[in-house]
Amino acid sequence: MALAHRLLTIRRDPHSGEVLAHGGDPEAHSILQRTGFVPVVRLHETYHRLPAGLDHAEETRLATRAVSRLQAVGYDLGADPAFATERREPHYLTLGAQVANLATRIREAETTEEVSEALTELTATDDGILPALAEVLSATADFYQDLGRSSDPYSAGRLRYLATERLGVIASDLRAIRNELADRHAAHPHRSPCPQEVAGDEREKSAACPCPAPARIPTTPSTPAAAPPAPASRRR
Repeated sequence: MALAHRLLTIRRDPHSGEVLAHGGDPEAHSILQRTGFVPVVRLHETYHRLPAGLDHAEETRLATRAVSRLQAVGYDLGADPAFATERREPHYLTLGAQVANLATRIREAETTEEVSEALTELTATDDGILPALAEVLSATADFYQDLGRSSDPYSAGRLRYLATERLGVIASDLRAIRNELADRHAAHPHRSPCPQEVAGDEREKSAACPCPAPARIPTTPSTPAAAPPAPASRRR
């Protein structure tokens, strides 16, 4: 990642009075959003601001917490003195990052069973990720339904449509793919482990396996080599 993407500023804008965060990469943007900031997407720039309607003390608290969280994972920050802190708040693995690990499992999978197992986490009927997402959309729709604005029932209806129609299609297709892979019991032809040897029918004597040998991991601590004996002193 370019060094420039590890740089951020969190300052109160002198003209609007808003607390704005500029710079950073997607990880920094996620941290800002989890601290309460709202992304602002413009034609030539994307930055973050704190929500409208907060009092001065709450803005300072959230901005200071963002500084603490970003510093904890190594970002270089320029912040107003009011937001400066020596605290480093731990950054834990988020639910989204845990779900993204499924992609890593699939990219490293060697058999259809391994991919089917990963997809089961998404599609399991009772406690899979996609059914849970449908529940989140439905719960948000229920919240919107009677919130008070004239547009709220439309937002609620849109969320229910996404849960039942759009997400339902994705879930149905993924379940079919998961089930098909579960029945295949096949190894991926390009992801089988390297045998670390040349095929028996290879005619060229100079042929060698192109894969590097795996690193050896010692199972017991190695004993440090004994130091050479000190040379005997010469008599004068």
